[in-house]
Amino acid sequence: MGTLTLVRAGWGIAVALAFSAPATANPSAGVDPLVRWRPHVEEASRRFGVPAPWIERVILAESGGRTEMNGRAIVSHAGAMGLMQLMPGTWAEMRRRLRLGADPHAPRDNILAGTLYLRMMHDRFGYPGLFGAYNAGPARYAAYLARTKPLPAETRAYIRAITGVASRPADGGIARRGRAPEAIRDASDVGAGAAGQTLFFIRR
Repeated sequence: MGTLTLVRAGWGIAVALAFSAPATANPSAGVDPLVRWRPHVEEASRRFGVPAPWIERVILAESGGRTEMNGRAIVSHAGAMGLMQLMPGTWAEMRRRLRLGADPHAPRDNILAGTLYLRMMHDRFGYPGLFGAYNAGPARYAAYLARTKPLPAETRAYIRAITGVASRPADGGIARRGRAPEAIRDASDVGAGAAGQTLFFIRR
């Protein structure tokens, strides 16, 4: 299958609804691009304890709920893949942890992998920081919290698009780490470099 580069300029997929409301991309057109994926979203939500609306808004912001355009798999200019636009390294790690298939564009596997990664970002950065870390990467978001680097404009826009609020290191909006769901247990910080360290243990 060929690929089609998707340039996500300005995060044109607006997700300006109240965060607690069901996510829709174009309600005036009567089209819900998420309807096909909701069984996978609900499975991922149950498995990893991430609210389904959070998953849906990330899918809308990342891919608009599309897996293909003009018959080709959508891949970002940076190489991110699938409904939740996972970078190759992130996909490889989540695939290994979850024992997923080989295709990063497979909707169920992509949603499971992306949701586990969201949960990992939440357990490290809380809300709404998980979305900033998902977009910019945990190292960049940690640098932002430490006030050593600003967030990219794209990431600030991404957080606003998903949550309707800006994320600032002094606003008190970073939630305290909650208890992990039964499916996962935090073992180390994201990005730990020591050989053999793991982020979560998946209960089979």
